[in-house]
Amino acid sequence: MIMYILYRIGLFLTLVLPKRVSYASASFLADIFYNSSPKDRGVVVSNLKTVFGSFADDKDINAIARGVFRNFAKYLVDFFRSGKIDKDYLARNVKVEGAHNIDDARAMGKGVIMLSAHIGNWELGAAVTSMLGYPINAVVLTHKNKRINDFFTSQRLMGNVKPIEMGSLKSCYKALRANELVALLGDRDFSKNGILMDFFGRKAMIPKGPATFSYRLGAPIVPVFLVREPDDTFKFFVEKPIICPSGLDEEVAVRELTVKCSAIIESCVKKYPAQWFVFRNIWNIDETESQRPDTII
Repeated sequence: MIMYILYRIGLFLTLVLPKRVSYASASFLADIFYNSSPKDRGVVVSNLKTVFGSFADDKDINAIARGVFRNFAKYLVDFFRSGKIDKDYLARNVKVEGAHNIDDARAMGKGVIMLSAHIGNWELGAAVTSMLGYPINAVVLTHKNKRINDFFTSQRLMGNVKPIEMGSLKSCYKALRANELVALLGDRDFSKNGILMDFFGRKAMIPKGPATFSYRLGAPIVPVFLVREPDDTFKFFVEKPIICPSGLDEEVAVRELTVKCSAIIESCVKKYPAQWFVFRNIWNIDETESQRPDTII
């Protein structure tokens, strides 16, 4: 109940305050949380050290970690402001690159799997995709608190993004067979049914959903990310479709595809490390708590 009240307060404040003021306030609160939450700060620092290797400079890593908290706070502001996102906002604040790759993928007629990660602002990225004229569905986590769950659903629907609860395979198949887009995040496994593989040189459970859908339906995988620029505008970039290899059995093909997807995510994380919002140790595969948190992500 407390979290729901905080979300409603956040929604109210971000709607009545100018965006610039909301960003500044969010960054201020993020600094307080960064300084007062050694556990969360430690996890983020540890994750970043895995990304950059053991020889990374501690001062640089800590600066990036502080940026993670600040950028995540801004991500929340943007999510709360979903009702203010329209085509005029898109024209003024979002630079779009590579959207033709979505058209090329849809031309195959088998639906499109939009692969992203907890980088930048994936929620806004889905809304931008919709504003560009594409029918998009997003696989999302449900929240134990119904009010919170309804709140997040409402925010997503404002951007014409159709939520699909994680595990609703029939809904995913239906959307893909209708040649729609289905967005999934590929950097954290919440299903406990992922693939154990190298991720930044260490073993982690990686989601196999994107690759599995691609293998079974022939749908191409299109990597897409929306990242924040230094001036708080955004870049929305779409990469070339990844086609499922033919002539392989499912297990081999799914692993091969997942390796390709993970490599793309790794590259994006290294380029935008202060925008990778993972607050759990994803390499601790025995830590069941980290696999299904009731969080806003």
